[in-house]
Amino acid sequence: MKAVILLSGGLDSSTVLYRAKAEGLDCYTLSFDYQQRHRQELESAIATAKAANATEHQIINFDLRLWGGSALTDQNIDLPAHRSLDEMSEQIPVTYVPARNTIFLSFALAYAEAISAQQVHIGVNQLDYSGYPDCRPDYIQAMGEVFRLGTKQGREGQPIEIVSPLINLTKVEIIELGNQLGVPWQKTWSCYSDGGGQSPPIACGECDSCQLRLAAFAKLGLQDPLPYRSTQVKN
Repeated sequence: MKAVILLSGGLDSSTVLYRAKAEGLDCYTLSFDYQQRHRQELESAIATAKAANATEHQIINFDLRLWGGSALTDQNIDLPAHRSLDEMSEQIPVTYVPARNTIFLSFALAYAEAISAQQVHIGVNQLDYSGYPDCRPDYIQAMGEVFRLGTKQGREGQPIEIVSPLINLTKVEIIELGNQLGVPWQKTWSCYSDGGGQSPPIACGECDSCQLRLAAFAKLGLQDPLPYRSTQVKN
């Protein structure tokens, strides 16, 4: 069975890819260069797709800086840092990119139908403290209906399924699953910064994404293999 895997190069999407491979799926990975400030994740996506022996990996290019509206696409918006997990959950953060998952899923749907794939896999997670509106079950359910109604396959009774296996898992549970699957965490990238222009890149350890990742590894009593400028987690 063919599946399109949305692969950012981060912890979650890499786990989704390795889970799909473990299920014996023929994986076509898809990443996006939307001129995000943390474009280091694209290098991680390339490395992870290669490590997982993905059938094909494509990077789609477009520029969401044209509109901005997010700390990930607008250099004039500061990245949130040094926030506790409670502070992260108070409201939708400035790192939310308007309609990003809808854009990603639209590309994935076109790709999936073109290659006659049966599934699209995405690593959204509603327990990630991010509160992103496009990472929630009702959104995925609604997009599933779009997939059914907006494609030839769907209208002919063979709709492309959206698979979101991590949506109800905590970050700790995702890491545990990834460990079982052999995800190479050292190849992944979660930080919202670009790695400081260093080689190897160094994660900030301060942004929300780094804090979530570090806290989960710490809770498991494990050391994250990525290098960080700071590893202090705010409680």
